[in-house]
Amino acid sequence: MKYVVQIVGVGGQGVLLASMVLGSAAMNSGRNVAMSEVHGMAQRGGSVISTLRIGDNVVSPLASEGEADMILGFEPAETCRNLTLGNKDTVVVMNLDPVYPPTVTAGLSKYPEISEMTAAVAKVTSNLISIGATSIAEKAGKSVAANAVMIGAAAAAKGFPIPKDAVRASLLSLVPEKFRDLNEKAFDMGYEAMNK
Repeated sequence: MKYVVQIVGVGGQGVLLASMVLGSAAMNSGRNVAMSEVHGMAQRGGSVISTLRIGDNVVSPLASEGEADMILGFEPAETCRNLTLGNKDTVVVMNLDPVYPPTVTAGLSKYPEISEMTAAVAKVTSNLISIGATSIAEKAGKSVAANAVMIGAAAAAKGFPIPKDAVRASLLSLVPEKFRDLNEKAFDMGYEAMNK
């Protein structure tokens, strides 16, 4: 059994924390795990990609294009930019709440319409699950917990190989104690949003 998760977003969204949470949860569940990450100008809002390979014979952390079983997209434009990582069977969990790049906020370029981006994903796979993770996190208490919402959504996705309780325990062990209640609530709300 092999399962590949590609987590994509921009710097500051918690992509690397999410990969650590899911990787630790997989290891704590007795699975072999290999991880890699690519982050260019991540601290300035640039692209971040983390690959998580879970399986019995996993050695290399690198995955081929089209190999992802799941694309966990923290940002809609980044999700679309990385669709080549998936295939027609890939589950795409896409946060619909955008992070506008400086060129958009300065009025120098236009951000794509959300409907255009969901249509682009639908051309690749029929397994699109869209979620307003930032909006849900705000209801949980703070928008910064959007990554916990996305982790909860991943745990609820069909075919995801790591048990929910293992993922939640991993998350709570990796966040500072003062943020555990917020992250647990956000995780549960993300999980529940997938089951509505």
